[in-house]
Amino acid sequence: MDREQKYRRFVKRNDLVSFNVIVQESDIAVQAEKPLQDITKELILKYRGHIEAYIRRYPAFAKSMIPWHADSPAPLIIHDMIRAGKTAGVGPMAAVAGAIAEYVGKDLLAYSNEVVVENGGDIFMKLNSPVTIGIYAGKSPLSMKLGLRFDPEGDPFSICTSSGMVGHSISYGKSDAVCIVSRSSALADAAATAIGNSIQSKSDIQKAVIKCKKIRGILGAVAIKDNQIGLWGNIEVVQLNGITRREKKVEF
Repeated sequence: MDREQKYRRFVKRNDLVSFNVIVQESDIAVQAEKPLQDITKELILKYRGHIEAYIRRYPAFAKSMIPWHADSPAPLIIHDMIRAGKTAGVGPMAAVAGAIAEYVGKDLLAYSNEVVVENGGDIFMKLNSPVTIGIYAGKSPLSMKLGLRFDPEGDPFSICTSSGMVGHSISYGKSDAVCIVSRSSALADAAATAIGNSIQSKSDIQKAVIKCKKIRGILGAVAIKDNQIGLWGNIEVVQLNGITRREKKVEF
C-alpha cells in the first residue's frame, strides 16, 4: 500500500464527504460538505488543460530542473508555477501538484465552505476548526508519531510534502519527509522539492532548516531523515496520540 492509499484509507471526516477523482495522472482526494465529483473533474480537466497547452507550446517547460523565465502571456496557474519555481530555485513542474490542488480547492469553495484537496501528498485546506496533520515519513521511526497542529480560523493554507524515499516524484535528495507550510500550494510544493534535494543524510538537516529561512513565503517547515528532525517557523508540533476531540486528523 503506497502513502496515498494510506492517506485515503485512514482519513475519516464525519462532518465532510470524502471522494476521489482520477483524471489521467491526477488522482485527487477531496473532502467537502457534499459530493462534488463532477465539478471536481471539470476543474481538474480545466487546469490540466492550461498546463498541457503551455507544454505543447514550450516542451522544455515540462523537463526544466531550473527556474523558468517567460515573457509571453500564460494562464494564472502557469504564472504561479513559474513564480514558485523562481522563489525556491527549482523548475516550474516542481510546483504542479500543489498548484492543481490549490486551484481546484479554491474553485470548490464556491460550492462548499470547507474543503480539503490532496494531490499526491500536497494539500490545500480551508477549514473552520483546528486540524492536526500527521507526518508520514516512510521508514523513519518518527513516521506518524508527530503531527502539525493548526487553527486556521477559516483562512486557506497549504502543506506540501517531498520525500526522496517515498513516492514517485523526482528528488535528488534522500529525505524521509520535508513538509512545507505556506499560503501558496505552488510555493509549498516547489520549496519542499528544493529543501528535499539538499538532504542526503541526517547531518544535512541543519542546513536544510537554514535554507528554509531564505525562501520568502514559507510559514513553517519540518525536515526528517532517519531519527533526526528539523523544525522552523510558526508551527506547533504535537504527538498524534494527543489529538483532542475538537480537532480533525488528516494524514498524508
